[in-house]
Amino acid sequence: MSDNLAPVFNGFRMLAQPQVLRLAGPDAVPFAQAQFANDVVALDDGHWQWNAWLTAKGRVVAAFQLLRVDAQQLLLVCHDGGAEAMAEQLRRFVFRRKVTLTTEATPCVSGAFQAPAQATGAQIAQLEGGVLELDVGTPQLPRSLRLGAASGAQQASATEELAWRQSDLRLGLPRLIDTQREQWTPQQLGLDRLNAYSVRKGCYPGQEIVARTHFLGKAKRSLALLHTAATPSPGDSVSAEDASVGTVASCAGALALAVLPLELPPAALRINGEDAARLELLDGLAR
Repeated sequence: MSDNLAPVFNGFRMLAQPQVLRLAGPDAVPFAQAQFANDVVALDDGHWQWNAWLTAKGRVVAAFQLLRVDAQQLLLVCHDGGAEAMAEQLRRFVFRRKVTLTTEATPCVSGAFQAPAQATGAQIAQLEGGVLELDVGTPQLPRSLRLGAASGAQQASATEELAWRQSDLRLGLPRLIDTQREQWTPQQLGLDRLNAYSVRKGCYPGQEIVARTHFLGKAKRSLALLHTAATPSPGDSVSAEDASVGTVASCAGALALAVLPLELPPAALRINGEDAARLELLDGLAR
């Protein structure tokens, strides 16, 4: 595969899959701190982070962007959809906390292969019309994301959606369909590359397992980027010397993020009988 990172499309395109979940109220931050894997309390207003929601067994239900708009308002950008299902499950843990969970009635998330106009790193920029701008790229692969009615943005075509999803994979952002939820630990999905979880903050679902794996050095598998002509599907086996060595967790066209052992024999990898070439993940998406 070529390492050409030239943008496939110019300008902003409205992306079909991302959905937005809003947490609002005096207890929005404490509630998120208790439920999610990253340190929300330490996040400044007007900034965002990668975050994840885990099962009690430390398996990833969802990975998402968490925006701390202010002390009483958080936005979760769920790139794989499922925002309402997530809200429904989270509401079971609200109890008497003063927080409401709502999905955006008309979510509009648009992306562009260009540097942001104002946002930088983890800092959110508020543009005209209340549009929020995020820096979701790197110097090597600049990208912008906007939440709200992006002026002049067209609906992304299937080819453009694929290009955006492939850029996510190249940057090490796993995109999980329903069958891959609750299957992998944060370490196995390489979420440490995104600074998407904390091993030092207070308790959250799965925290004990995540911390034990981190401090005892028991992570034996992590994420690898593969390119193959096999058109892989999530759940497909990755083999070496006719033995299964890993599993495809996320894919987009000919690209796949697979969970593989950290130590592999020097044999060719294959998916569905086709060679799978290993590519370098692009750094710089951590926030």
